[in-house]
Amino acid sequence: MTEQRHAALGIHAADPNDPEHALHLADPLERRAVARRMRWVALAVLVLLALGAGRTVISRMGSAKALEAGTAERAKQYVKTALPKTGDAGQTLALPGTLQGFVQSPIAARATGYLRRWTKDIGSRVERGEVLAEIESPELDQQLTQAVAAREQASSSLELAKSTVERWESLRKKDVVSQQDLDERRSSAAQARANLAAADANVQRLRQLEGFKRVVAPFAGVITRRNVDVGDLIDMSGKPLFTLSQTDPLRVYVNVPQSYAQLVKAGQPVVVTQGELRGQSFKGTVARTAASIDTGTRTMQVEIALPNPDGTLLPGAYVQVALPLAASQAVQVPANALLFRAEGTRVALVDESGRVTLRAVTLGRNYGESVEVLDGLAANQRLVLNPSDSLTDGDRVALAPAAKDTPAGKDAPPAKGAL
Repeated sequence: MTEQRHAALGIHAADPNDPEHALHLADPLERRAVARRMRWVALAVLVLLALGAGRTVISRMGSAKALEAGTAERAKQYVKTALPKTGDAGQTLALPGTLQGFVQSPIAARATGYLRRWTKDIGSRVERGEVLAEIESPELDQQLTQAVAAREQASSSLELAKSTVERWESLRKKDVVSQQDLDERRSSAAQARANLAAADANVQRLRQLEGFKRVVAPFAGVITRRNVDVGDLIDMSGKPLFTLSQTDPLRVYVNVPQSYAQLVKAGQPVVVTQGELRGQSFKGTVARTAASIDTGTRTMQVEIALPNPDGTLLPGAYVQVALPLAASQAVQVPANALLFRAEGTRVALVDESGRVTLRAVTLGRNYGESVEVLDGLAANQRLVLNPSDSLTDGDRVALAPAAKDTPAGKDAPPAKGAL
């Protein structure tokens, strides 16, 4: 722009030496610098906005993928599995029992009279043949004395009959007496011999009864009861004077339920424990079985022989008998692996691909935490524990991440999310 133009416009040209003119010259440069900085700031803001938008898009895409994966994960049906347990070890059956003496007998008197004295009381250990009591029987003594006298009388009659026969035989040789008279004398002699034999038998009987005046122990054992005292009248009514029990060995009778009767055999070892004798156990053997089922209780009686050399166990005590049974060939599964449905009892099997198959099974004995399976299941097939009622054939399942195959009868804590 020329000076004339400036003049026409009334604008005077700036003096180069004027300070105000220098300021006017610096403003456009500063404005250009500011504009340049603004453009850079705007560019940085745009870049930051683009980065934020990209991050948001990427975050949303990641969240969508995570949501999709989580949804697929939650859609999976997780289960916990177990393998059937084989019957490699037998079961121990615990039954109550009562100790009894191996021989336990009431001792009664065969002779009548009054008790003169007793020599053994309850708790006394006696040997076989040892005197327990003595009975005073005057009637028996008189009967024996009378029998002895009758025997002497019969003996005298026999001597007379013998001498008479001898004389009549000599007379018969001289034909002084008839044969009939001689036969009569011989018959009288035979009758006298018979009378003497009867008298001897009676004396022997009474002497044996005299021996019963001394009550003796028929076997070695312990007196567990005394029912009489001095002066008591003893008769042959069957009232026992003493009760004698043999405490070594002892007998234990237990009643085995019908479901276990076939597994009990003679000679099996058993372990007997008593609650009052803590920490002690006693070994015995099955002596014999009844070999039949009681129709009233549906049990089989089993007799156990129990050695008791130290006398620690007392007859009549209540004990627990641990009876080991032979191992069963059937497999056992956890009780929580069974499905009870209208069509019958089922178990859910899982193959390697995670596909479920429902299998019908036949159950045996119930052990509480586990159940015996007689048919329909192999030992290497994997079972679903706590199966859902909605589980059907062909369903796909997945194993719980923290779950491992659990032996039958030992349920592990359920994994999170497991059925």
